[in-house]
Parts: sequence; C-alpha cells; structure tokens
Amino acid sequence: MVKWIILMAVVVFFPPQVMGQELEFTRCLADLQERARAKQLPAWIVDEVLPELKYQARVIELDRSQPEFAQTFADYLNRRLTPERIDRGRQLRDEYNQFLDGLTGKYGVPGQYLIAFWGLETNFGNYLGKMPTLDCLATLACDNRRSDFFTEELMTALALLKRESLLPAEMQGSWAGAMGHTQFMPSAYLKHAVDGDGDGRIDLWRSARDALASGANFLANLGWRKGERWGREVLLPEHFPYSQSGLANRKPLRYWAELGVLMTDRSSLPDVDMEGSILVPAGHTGPAFLVYRNFDVIMRWNRSESYALSVGLLADRVAGAVPPLTRPPSPDEPALSRLTVEEVQKKLNQLGFNAGGVDGVFGSATRSALRAFQQSHGMVADGHPDSATLSALQATAGPSS
Repeated sequence: MVKWIILMAVVVFFPPQVMGQELEFTRCLADLQERARAKQLPAWIVDEVLPELKYQARVIELDRSQPEFAQTFADYLNRRLTPERIDRGRQLRDEYNQFLDGLTGKYGVPGQYLIAFWGLETNFGNYLGKMPTLDCLATLACDNRRSDFFTEELMTALALLKRESLLPAEMQGSWAGAMGHTQFMPSAYLKHAVDGDGDGRIDLWRSARDALASGANFLANLGWRKGERWGREVLLPEHFPYSQSGLANRKPLRYWAELGVLMTDRSSLPDVDMEGSILVPAGHTGPAFLVYRNFDVIMRWNRSESYALSVGLLADRVAGAVPPLTRPPSPDEPALSRLTVEEVQKKLNQLGFNAGGVDGVFGSATRSALRAFQQSHGMVADGHPDSATLSALQATAGPSS
C-alpha cells in the first residue's frame, strides 16, 4: 500500500512525459561522458561534473516558444535606447575612458561600441542571467533539434572549466548558454575572450574589463574596420527607388549621392571611397539609414538588423550629444503576429517570390521577397508589411494549377 502511494505521488509530481525526458537525459549524459573522454577532458569533469548535470525542462520550453507578436522597429528601438541607458553608457564611457582608449589602440574598435554592446546584452552587467549554463547546454545537447551545435558548445564549456579554473555553480547565464557581461557563447569565450584586467585569468562574469577587452578582440576578429563608422541616418529624396534598399544592395557612396541621398542636415554625403546599403526598417515613412561594412560586423555578433541598428545608434548617443532621429518610426504601428508572418511567407513563395523558409520571422529574405512583390504591383517597394501591402498580397491570386 505504501509503495503504491509513493508510486502515485511520483506520477502526480512527475508526469510520464517528464519522467521519459529525464530518463532519456540520463542516457544522453552517458553518451556525453564518452564524448568528453574522447576529447581528453580531465577525469574529474567526465566522472564528477557531467553525471551531476540536471535536465532543464524550462530550457526546452523557451527553445520551442515563439513570441505571439514580433516587435515593430519603433518598439524594439524605444525599449533599448532609453534615456537611462544612454546616460549610464556615457557615465561608464567616462569611467573606463583610459582603458577603452587602450583597447581602441590595440584592436581598432572605439569604446562607445563596446559600451553599446555591453548595454544591450546585459544592461551593463545588471542582469547576467541566472540559468545554470552547463545544465542548459546539456539539455539542448540531448535535444534533437540542434544537438550537434550544443554538444560542441557543452564540450567547449567543460574545457573552460579547466582552463579558467571555474566552478560549475559559477557558470550562469542565458537559457541558451550565453555567459557573462557580453553574453559570449562558450565557443566565443574560448576563441576570443582575453584577460583585460591583467590578473592572469579570464572571467567574463566578474571582470568588466575582461568582458570589454574580449568584446574588442571578438569584433576585431570578425573584421572590424578601423576608423570607419557603422553607418548613419540619412534623408532620402521623394522619388527614391526603394527597390534598391536592403543589405544585399551595396553601392559606393557617390552612387547614393547621385540619387539624392543627403545627410540629416541636408548636406552632401561624405566624398569618401566607401560602400553602403540603405535600410528602411520601418518602411518609407520611417527613418532611413546608410550602413557600412562595420554594420555587417555587428550583425555577425547578432543577425538581427534591429539589434545592429540599436548598437550603432546607442554607440552614437554614448559618444556625444547626437540628436534624436530626424524621422522616428511611428510608435502606433501594430506588431504582426507570428502566424501572420508565416502566412505572408507562404503567399510570397506561392506567388513565386522567394521568401525562404516559413518560420514566422520577418528577416532579410522575407523583406526582399516583399520588395519584389510590391514592385511588381506598382507599390512603394520598401519591403515593409504595411496594411496596404498585406491587403494587396491577400487579394492576389496564386498561379493556377
């Protein structure tokens, strides 16, 4: 009777699905131990650390969950470029001024960009994440969706335990395994993290100088161009050919100048031998940006155009008294649901405009396909899913079977 009660209690508190996942996780840990041995990791890591890792059901929930609505550019930007964050960034730029100048001399990356990354990743270290890194990585390594990637990240994180004399309990961060002030994945930590404070070890959790120096080294290795900006806000002429907007359409600055693109003070673009792309993240009624090669480098840190624009704009605000956007995006624009974006992608593909995979993410491929659709229908081809474009797309019949 007592055994039956205990069994029922186990079933109540641990449903069969969870019990199955835990059992599969235990089996997977044994495989991960063999992988760690093959990589010649220390015995104490293989036999003591790995067997103690715990399955994190919340990680799988977060990996599978998709936000119901995608943020508009206005919402994304306004949540990140707050007056408080700008002010704090300027304070830290002054506080670390000499150190940051040294990093600029060594790596070529101006300090305001490092401050901007720091601010966007962890709000200047105020929130580093509280999820157990090794447990999260093991959970994702034992999940089929991206097992190979996270298995390698786990092995790298275990190697960091040895190299940096870390304790497993010290390693906490995001649910996907990003760590420290600058939220490095283990592979980035291993390859690009450096000792910025000169204490003989690299600790991205407790040393802001280690994190800032590591960020500078990372950006330099990603191809940062010394002495060049990320980009800038510009003014477009009334009849600008928006079909030429987008990251893929990079042209010399003189080309954009000949089309009538101006600085926000209506002066001419710089007469320099550089190339850039025009981005209109909120459509033709919102701000326009001319972005350069360093913008591509920022996007190698994070593939979101909105993120990269936020880094550049925050860096500008930190560096000085840069005015607000000349044409700020409308805060009243409704966000699109993920289901709506999926329907847009399906319809574009059906009509022969290649939007890529149907994933509900309004990325560069979807935007490019929407530009092509708009152009074919005589609309402003800015790639922005405004209500008129969505209505036209919905009303367009697909090819007959």
